[in-house]
Amino acid sequence: MPVRRLPANPDLNHLKYQAKDLLKGHAAEDRGVAQRIREFHPRFKTSTEVEIFGAELRLSDGQLTIAREYGFRSWARLKEHVESPSLAERLNLPYQERIEDPVFRRAVDQLDAGDTAGLRELLRRNPNLVRQRIEFEGGNYFRTPTLLEFIAENPVRHGSLPRNIVEVATVILDAGPSRESLSEALGLVTTGRVARECGVQVALIELLCDRGADPDGALQAAAVHGEFEAANALLRRGVGMSLPVAAALGRREDFLRLLPEAGDEDRQRALGLACQFGKAEIVLSLLDTGVDPNGYNLPGMHSHSTPLHQAALGGHEHVVRLLVERGAETKARDLLWNGTPADWARHEGHKEVEAYLRERETGGEGKQSSGSERI
Repeated sequence: MPVRRLPANPDLNHLKYQAKDLLKGHAAEDRGVAQRIREFHPRFKTSTEVEIFGAELRLSDGQLTIAREYGFRSWARLKEHVESPSLAERLNLPYQERIEDPVFRRAVDQLDAGDTAGLRELLRRNPNLVRQRIEFEGGNYFRTPTLLEFIAENPVRHGSLPRNIVEVATVILDAGPSRESLSEALGLVTTGRVARECGVQVALIELLCDRGADPDGALQAAAVHGEFEAANALLRRGVGMSLPVAAALGRREDFLRLLPEAGDEDRQRALGLACQFGKAEIVLSLLDTGVDPNGYNLPGMHSHSTPLHQAALGGHEHVVRLLVERGAETKARDLLWNGTPADWARHEGHKEVEAYLRERETGGEGKQSSGSERI
């Protein structure tokens, strides 16, 4: 789930009220509140709704959840930011301008400029630099990156990469980053659009994997972000296919092979991705197995929304109709912008999908659809 953005002048008392409201929603067994707690409170990361509603929460739990919703690791860190933000916490600045360490900042500037000679010399004179981490808070990811992770341009800082970014990455790799850093960089490369748009995504994937990055964890993330070139590159390296990835890519044979042994969570993930990318046959198969069309998507899978939101956003009318006919709630609201699926369709200009959903919101039957028939 993307983190919420703090207003320009956040008020600590208002944030405290948000924590109290979260506890009220928990007491009322609000499914959206359960989803937020699961996503952002580390103690409930793998908990079911029933387990979350059955747990006793204190104000400190609500405050921790709220802090992490805004991208801070604790309520104390959020409070400190509101009262006296450091340079690294000035969220309006580009990431490189929030770096306080002058040597690390110089390394990032050399990376951005494609200065391999200067970067190699800087790493030689500062051997600990390659494993050093800096801390950013207030964001959804990229919170403690190493230098290597800047090669992905994800999050977007400039919108482009130097033409010799593969050589730049090689210089950093030669300096000996940790395997964890390699895998984190791979995840950013496989989910970022800039590397693909610059034509270097696959080359960077191959380089990082050759140097020891773990490709298994990157495959599903690539599929979630619609980075199918990256997903296929990882599959060519022998990463195992999973049900959610098969659903996202529309690989029907793989999907049917994996479906019988898949657990409930993988089926829920697969439904979210099939709806996101308009794979109607796969959506129908999953609904036939009893997957709940009204469950929020799982963490890491646009979890602020339902499958119907994702189908509406993509303008996949046949999938939208199929979901509604199978009981998907048209009045469900997402957890970030409080929008219904019809609102999401309108945002992307899908007028026919919006009209259908608006009619259903007001109780109209709409025209007959063949959505529930076999495709």
